[in-house]
Amino acid sequence: PEIREQLKSGPIIEGIVTTLSATGEVHLAAQGPRVDERGDWLLLRPYQSSTTFRNLSQSRHGVFHLVDDALILVRAALGLWTDPPEYVATESGRTARLKECCSWREFEIEELDLAGEPARLIGRVVQRGEVGSFAGFNRARHAVIEAAILATRVHLIPAAELKEQLERLRVPVEKTAGPRERVAFQLVLTEVERRLASR
Repeated sequence: PEIREQLKSGPIIEGIVTTLSATGEVHLAAQGPRVDERGDWLLLRPYQSSTTFRNLSQSRHGVFHLVDDALILVRAALGLWTDPPEYVATESGRTARLKECCSWREFEIEELDLAGEPARLIGRVVQRGEVGSFAGFNRARHAVIEAAILATRVHLIPAAELKEQLERLRVPVEKTAGPRERVAFQLVLTEVERRLASR
């Protein structure tokens, strides 16, 4: 009960979750779980129609990754892969993780709440590791992540409001972005236009 209360008010951390299908295929998705103060528990909220939900329901294991590469987050959120990233098996052998990230946490699902949509899955961290160092805070990266989230909500937000929000996010990108952030932001803009055209 105490953990559930902590997770209700814990911060949402944007990252990437990998899961394995019943046939051993790795699935990667952008996710923003709530985490407890110590980072030992995660509250994930995947939609019940998603591959992430299906895999976690079956295997009960996944890996949450912290990354500071806005481009990989955009590709994960919008499914815009040219070449998929490299994976390595975790020591438990129950799932796989990204080869390149800042850090990772393998978790095991302890509780599934299917009463609402999205579902609420509580995961306990069973193993963690550091891979690369965190490069530091950058306004453009944060702006790109916000833009990617907007792109996943094209069906919910009026077009004029969506474009206005993206224009505001363009400012920190133009002022503080490096090459990867610029590529990522342009990918988002292109994908938003495509999704708007097909609405």
